[in-house]
Amino acid sequence: MTRTLSNLLYLRPRLLLSLLLGPPLLWLGVIYLGSLATLLAQSFFYLDGFTGRVVRSFTLATYAQLFTPANLDIFQRTVGMAALVTLAAALLAFPLAYYIARHASRQVKALLYLAVILPLWSSYLVRVYAWKLILAKEGIVSWFLAQLNLSAALDALLALPGIGGTSLSFSPIGVFLVFVYIWLPYMILPIQTALERVPTSLLEASGDLGARPGVTFRTVTLPLVLPGVVAGSIFTFSLTMGDFIVPTVLGNSSFFIGQAVLSHQGTSGNIPLAAAMTTVPMLIMGVYLVLARRMGAFDAL
Repeated sequence: MTRTLSNLLYLRPRLLLSLLLGPPLLWLGVIYLGSLATLLAQSFFYLDGFTGRVVRSFTLATYAQLFTPANLDIFQRTVGMAALVTLAAALLAFPLAYYIARHASRQVKALLYLAVILPLWSSYLVRVYAWKLILAKEGIVSWFLAQLNLSAALDALLALPGIGGTSLSFSPIGVFLVFVYIWLPYMILPIQTALERVPTSLLEASGDLGARPGVTFRTVTLPLVLPGVVAGSIFTFSLTMGDFIVPTVLGNSSFFIGQAVLSHQGTSGNIPLAAAMTTVPMLIMGVYLVLARRMGAFDAL
């Protein structure tokens, strides 16, 4: 019977392909795309202010609420934080990725790979709360700055409007630092992969033609590695936009998109507004992915 089934599948490759791809595609279509369709449908309903119930009739009034000053401020804050985290992660990741790809020996490369990946093996919540302790007023960062007589500089930084707070563990600065730490591995690995693909012969040819190392980097290395940087930015940008744990644990009363969605869905029960707000990062990431694809970022994943 096994041989008969094997012969049947061999003679009918389309049947074999359907059996292999059918279950995952069905799961993707029903669970993933079905949930997105349900989410989109919910965004066209509205919450009755008197009864507190969701009225299932088509309206664009819920989307109109997205343009209130409070919600626009949330979108601006979230996108700004995502952009800053992506830029900082790229600046920090590039030197390390360059060293791993170009200069590290096999043993050192293996150790650096392990150092980059090892934090991903631990619990996300454990890492976030560990940073909360590190950045607390009684934490090691404040203690170290006090030993350097920089406590006044830290207090002046925390006093700045918009980015300051009572301590680093309750401020946008702390949120930024933890975001960069959490998502940095997702930027290092695509850049390192892109650097590995740059032929050494091109760099040698640039040098033979009289180009200095800085010129070679700007005109040869950076353009070839840029798709890897964009590929890493897909992770850092999207993950920062959708995260609500880090802003909740380390942020102040200023909401990000994830916190606002959680509040509308859980606390106030305004599911239509929560659904409408989730379409904003989806739309942003849709445009972002189209631009990233044109830059060849998918080839560096």
